[in-house]
Amino acid sequence: MPATLKIDFVSDVACPWCAIGLASLKTALGRLGGEVEADLHFSPFELNPDMPADGVPLADYMARKYGLSPEQLAQNQANIGARAAAEGFPMRMDLRTHAYNTFDAHRLLHWARTIGNDKQLALKEALLRAYFVEGKRTSDPDVLVDAAQQAGLDTARAREILASDEYADQVRALERHYQNLGIQSVPAIIFNNRHLVSGGQPPEVFEQAIRQILAEG
Repeated sequence: MPATLKIDFVSDVACPWCAIGLASLKTALGRLGGEVEADLHFSPFELNPDMPADGVPLADYMARKYGLSPEQLAQNQANIGARAAAEGFPMRMDLRTHAYNTFDAHRLLHWARTIGNDKQLALKEALLRAYFVEGKRTSDPDVLVDAAQQAGLDTARAREILASDEYADQVRALERHYQNLGIQSVPAIIFNNRHLVSGGQPPEVFEQAIRQILAEG
């Protein structure tokens, strides 16, 4: 019988290392085959909770937050793009021109989890593709509804949620919970509520960590 492994993937849909980390984690789980049954779900973390819905130019944002010059940003983007491609997630960094608010995306992800982990994963991946592959605005209701449709979710229900404040309190409560645990950067991957792996690690790191957790019982 495969061992059940609870995986809480704390992340943001605007975080490139979260996309890389998820692809890498899935590779690791694939390598483990029938040894483990993953109970994988996603928890919210906003890199920029005060970001306006229309967003800001990425170059301005990166300069202000990280002090990156245009040349440094270009190198940073190239490095991230190369790593993402190596993990099977080819990003279109040239289309990623702005940083956007992601709170509504997290509200939809919370809703998707109430339906099933498989739907939440499908929505998460659709949202990551929308931003990092297609360069779309992650605060645009039409983009979010389209991602919900790709995930096989009820689009009318998705629009209803986006037009309200539904799940806002739950998302904010979860964000506070992980902040109180000391998580300040993402991805933060928590196994069985007690083992933390931080960052977009290579598949080998995730595989080794999971094998060690399983060995400890």
